[in-house]
Amino acid sequence: MAIAVHNEHTDAPVFLLHTPHSTYVIYIENGYLCHGGWFDRTEHWSGHCVCRHTDIGFSPNPPGHGDRRVFSLDTVMQEYPFAGRSDFRTPAFKAFFADGSHSADLCYKSFAIIKGKPQLTGLPAVYTEDESEADTLTIALADPLTGLTVGLSYTVFCAQDIICRHTIIINPAGAEPVMLNHAMSACIDFPDSSYRVLTLSGAHCRERVPFIRPLAPGVQQVFSRRGVSSHQHHPFMALLAEGAAETQGVVYGFSLVYSGNFIMQAEVDQCFTTRVTAGINPETFCWKLEPGNSFITPELVMVRSTEGLGGMSRAYHDLYRSRLCRGEWRDKDRPVIINNWEATYFAFNTEKLLTLADAAKQAGIELFVLDDGWFGERDDDFRSLGDWSANAKKLPGGLSALAQAIQSRGMSFGLWVEPEMVSENSELFRAHPDWCLHVSGRTPVTGRSQLVLDLSRDDVVDYLISVFSETFASTPISYVKWDFNRHLTDVASAALPPDRQGETPHRFILGLYRLMDTLTRRFPHVLFESCSGGGGRYDPGILYYMPQTWTSDNTDAPSRVWIQLATSIVYPASTMACHVSAVPNHQTGRTAPLMLRFAVAAAGMFGYELDLTKLPQDECAEIQSLTARYKELRTLVRSGDLYRIQTPWHISGAADYAGGLFGSGDSAAWMYVSKDKSEALVTLVWLMPGANPAGRPFRLQGLDPAACYRVMPVWAGDDTIYDNLTLGGAELMHAGLFVTYQISYRQCLVLKLVKA
Repeated sequence: MAIAVHNEHTDAPVFLLHTPHSTYVIYIENGYLCHGGWFDRTEHWSGHCVCRHTDIGFSPNPPGHGDRRVFSLDTVMQEYPFAGRSDFRTPAFKAFFADGSHSADLCYKSFAIIKGKPQLTGLPAVYTEDESEADTLTIALADPLTGLTVGLSYTVFCAQDIICRHTIIINPAGAEPVMLNHAMSACIDFPDSSYRVLTLSGAHCRERVPFIRPLAPGVQQVFSRRGVSSHQHHPFMALLAEGAAETQGVVYGFSLVYSGNFIMQAEVDQCFTTRVTAGINPETFCWKLEPGNSFITPELVMVRSTEGLGGMSRAYHDLYRSRLCRGEWRDKDRPVIINNWEATYFAFNTEKLLTLADAAKQAGIELFVLDDGWFGERDDDFRSLGDWSANAKKLPGGLSALAQAIQSRGMSFGLWVEPEMVSENSELFRAHPDWCLHVSGRTPVTGRSQLVLDLSRDDVVDYLISVFSETFASTPISYVKWDFNRHLTDVASAALPPDRQGETPHRFILGLYRLMDTLTRRFPHVLFESCSGGGGRYDPGILYYMPQTWTSDNTDAPSRVWIQLATSIVYPASTMACHVSAVPNHQTGRTAPLMLRFAVAAAGMFGYELDLTKLPQDECAEIQSLTARYKELRTLVRSGDLYRIQTPWHISGAADYAGGLFGSGDSAAWMYVSKDKSEALVTLVWLMPGANPAGRPFRLQGLDPAACYRVMPVWAGDDTIYDNLTLGGAELMHAGLFVTYQISYRQCLVLKLVKA
């Protein structure tokens, strides 16, 4: 068992949650659930190491514990702290009761342990395929005055250093309604504050930029109040212990499986202890919990790594790739895609699309995707969202005729949709103006000239299920790009009474999950890719339904190096859609060599965003060659272990982040290693190559030190030094491969290693 219980038959049991390399301790003191630490695996725990701050001024004591030298909730480390009863730090639970008060007293009641991992009703979550993979502990807390109970769930994976947590809050039958405000997924207290906090923040076209800063008294947080997880902040946080970097040290990761308004924060208190809380953002959340009903919080996935940030990332990759993503495409190689958007935008017809498809087939591309503009009167982004029937002027034979013409050329057909949106200038809006999110009496705010459908309503979700089921069933579709191009405003529902309007944001997300779950199960052969102006809804909640995400609308290769490497902090390559686009780049105006664009896009699920019919013949021939090379590499990229050899940002002053390989931040490198270590793909890119560069040993990771590897250049320009080269794994990792920048490299060097 991954869970050991000491003092099992007493009113104060101790729970030891054992992952392969760590132990997480929970104990009961004075009836309250306390946290005993999360450290290297320890089979026995005495409690003498518990962090205690005694006799702290202005820290009250709960009833029956009047001696402040003994016990105060304001200083003890807790598992699920509550508001109003002497802990002044951020609570995990806060509710308003029938008498108007918000004080609760959540005391230990009971526990249960089961094999495996139960599903979360209506919510995405990590899963097990066999009950032997994990054990789950549930601890019940109860408020003696109101009878309200809180169940804390801990799933401990037996072969991975991962613990998953969520909470279920139950209002007993016969009680009064309760208004939930803080219903965090989890809280974890740390005995000190000697950490740096890593978060991922940004904006449209520059998503998930790593920010690393030391903790200090007060609160550091990331959050969304935009209705979705957003480009601006990401539902992830990590604490880096002293000395931690990419390849070394202790790192704690926290990843929330949720797509709506969230908050993740680290609070340092008066005693320099640190409290991490994560869950639904209470600023935009209120839930009326009726008697006899329950509320389930989203899941928080926690990782403890002793191998630095890289070890934490690989733990998330293994879990999310195989036990979060689902369906037929989870373990399959993905087709090489061409999307017509940057080739045509709205200005296309059947003839133009088929001409592009002919060029794509010649290049070895396997799937043709028709993007925005195929429906209603959609000649621009001011109209027709919601009218999901083919534009007869552009596609006189309809979608099915176009799809069949694509298939006759030996390619699959894919389609862009934006189900959650509606244009004011649309037949759907004219028929159902109350189906959008809006505040009665106010003119709604538009974004990108569109409104958001109210997915908190069952009738709206049922309608969308019907419409898109018909579309996907009537056309031979193999791929769907599901877009979402604005955030939520006027978040109110015509279907909810005034005292339940605070439930609308979360109910919207629950409706979205029901819509996605129904359609992806109904059409299991379809590869669904999520998108929100690129990476604006790239989160674990969406990945549960759709195994890959359009990583960013920014397809500029140097920009994508930053975006993709930062995305890899949490997510595996199998979830990252990465395409080669035309130059000068549409988003930045920058020109980059084709080989560099290929090398960067080949780090994920590969495709093209350009007009092949406008390229010179020699460039089309090179694209054909590159496409063939990627097909030979895609299994390794999809399933291999990622090692970030060099990133353009700095984690610490440690050697692996002292600066760029050829200067500060001017280069980046990464590699994928197969699980059996028989092969590897190594990519080095120069973001700002300079004149007269100095060389430097380039140290690899993750190889078998006892093996020898044959080096085969995927791309090394005219440099033949890497041909027929065989080197030892230990030498490559410890001494390194000496590299000097050559202009002929076109800003990148791509090597494949195979065990000799």
